Amino acid sequence: MEKYVRDSYTEQVQILSQSSLNGYKRLFGGRLMEWIDVVAGVVARRHSNRNVTTAAVDNLRFEGPAYGNETIVLCGYITYTGRTSMEVCVRTYVEELSGNKRLINVAYLVMVALDENEHPVEVPRLVLATEGERREWEAAQERTRLRKERRQMERRAGMM
Repeated sequence: MEKYVRDSYTEQVQILSQSSLNGYKRLFGGRLMEWIDVVAGVVARRHSNRNVTTAAVDNLRFEGPAYGNETIVLCGYITYTGRTSMEVCVRTYVEELSGNKRLINVAYLVMVALDENEHPVEVPRLVLATEGERREWEAAQERTRLRKERRQMERRAGMM
């Protein structure tokens, strides 16, 4: 089985309230991380038609702040699939009242599909329909290679 990137694309929208702000009246990073994990989980569930678990947060890059009462838009999509894992990119924007969007965060997460016994299970292949999707796939292949390398180094160093 195979699926397109567009088949699992997911957006979540939030209006920042007091409960999501830190002491500087900016979006609390931990709250954003929670939202990112939820969006990535929905993307991966839609792609795999399975329950999923977060295996890694590979990259979480804060590009700018968000303040109280601003509209936050999280956009998630599959960038890469392995045998049982999926890499999901979640881009977070502040949406101005004019409709313009300003990027504030980019995150890459690795999600694993699970069977009924919570064992990893194969996921559908990803069909790349655009040049942008192909570029994302190639970049994800490099991130996957680096993750594997890092895990091997950690095992050798006795860190795992």
